Amino acid sequence: MVKVAVAGCAGRMGQRILWALSESTQAKVCAAFEIKGHPLAGRDCGMVAGIGENGVRITDSVESILGADVLIDFTSPDSTEANIRFCEKNGIRMVVATTGLTAAQKELITGASKKMAIVFAPNMGVGINVLLSVVKKIASVLGETYDIEIVEAHHNKKKDAPSGTALRLAEAAAAGLDISLADHAVYGRQGLVGARKKKEIGIHAVRGGDIIGEHTVIFAGPGEKIEVSHSVITRDVFAKGAVRAAEFLSAKQSGLYTMQDVLGL
Repeated sequence: MVKVAVAGCAGRMGQRILWALSESTQAKVCAAFEIKGHPLAGRDCGMVAGIGENGVRITDSVESILGADVLIDFTSPDSTEANIRFCEKNGIRMVVATTGLTAAQKELITGASKKMAIVFAPNMGVGINVLLSVVKKIASVLGETYDIEIVEAHHNKKKDAPSGTALRLAEAAAAGLDISLADHAVYGRQGLVGARKKKEIGIHAVRGGDIIGEHTVIFAGPGEKIEVSHSVITRDVFAKGAVRAAEFLSAKQSGLYTMQDVLGL
């Protein structure tokens, strides 16, 4: 049985991860923590998540995860950075789904993965990761004669834009075209921008209401348009994917993995 710790356990995603762990036959929660001074520290995490008492108390210190096999982290860039450093020091594997990480923080993940196993993915859902493979394939077949635009929509509380998933879809499209996303990405358009350049990959963000997550990739070519879309109906898909990633890591000692690896894609 894989012993899993949950960071940010009192938040919406943390609670759904606790639920997913309660449904798993291969993993169980062994620790749950929040930020220092959190008002729910000391409460049973199962009761907070609405799944019934499980005997695991919420703490406000990462130190409480010592003894865990894997930490699942859906928190914030700064919190994730601190958790990576702690897990690297103590040999605890990680599932990282935090978005909005800086280039330096991503490099930290890469470096830490030489000592510990990490699954790093901006979206833990099974469906969206299948879509990543599909987008890469479509782009490679259609080529540069089809214009690629990506539109993502999320709730009005999301802090980073574009979403990490939109960026991964753009990277998949760029890989299909065998080009660098950094050289061809266009983030929204405003003013007299001129005609669209070949190989541009447009990325656009919408924020409103309580939209959990919607992504559409448009391939617009001569005389036709192809759209592939994915919508999240419930955050449970992220939670289930994260637990699946934690189970996957139980057999790994080091290395950097994605959900594509977890799913065998």
